[in-house]
Amino acid sequence: MTLNPRWVWTAAVCAAVLSTTVGAQTAPAAAEPSGSKKELSQRVVQLQTPGIEGMARQLVEIPAQQLLGNAQMAVQQRVAENKRQAVWQQIEGDARRYVEDATPIVRDRALKVAPEVLSPILESRLSDDELRQVVQVLQSMESPAFRKYNSLMPELFRALNERVVTDTRATIEPKVRAMQDSATKRFNQAAQPAPGAAAQPAPAPAKKQ
Repeated sequence: MTLNPRWVWTAAVCAAVLSTTVGAQTAPAAAEPSGSKKELSQRVVQLQTPGIEGMARQLVEIPAQQLLGNAQMAVQQRVAENKRQAVWQQIEGDARRYVEDATPIVRDRALKVAPEVLSPILESRLSDDELRQVVQVLQSMESPAFRKYNSLMPELFRALNERVVTDTRATIEPKVRAMQDSATKRFNQAAQPAPGAAAQPAPAPAKKQ
């Protein structure tokens, strides 16, 4: 039950990107925005902090969820019944520690690069007035400006996903590998026969009378 950490982390990105790319379009080139427009776009990004944090956690959790899904079946098939609960609890603990360790790294990077990644898209696609309306009524789905802004979400988070994964791959892939190696080690240990147990010799053939 070994997965390539690079493939897992890349797959996490693909899953997140595919979930947000329907209808996405490339933003056209635009003139340098005014200072007020920059302030408005940065304010919009700031108001998106909960969504950015949620995206970061989702990216981190995908490899752990994949491992737990594979582990559940492997535990049933490869681990003795009297050891299953203990092994499963250990693997869950490995996954939980990975999520707790990796989430702050990805979250902090996402929040740091979000203005750099998202603001140019917002500034090129929304007018000053539209950005102002988005800031004022961000929670209202009835606003035409918000609906237009909401239609940009696939493009915005696709761009942010790609940047965050690129920036954190070198740090996160070793953590994914460590989580997988720990789970594999636990499986192998649990699947080994108990110390001192020896294979029973085959019974001798019956003597002919």
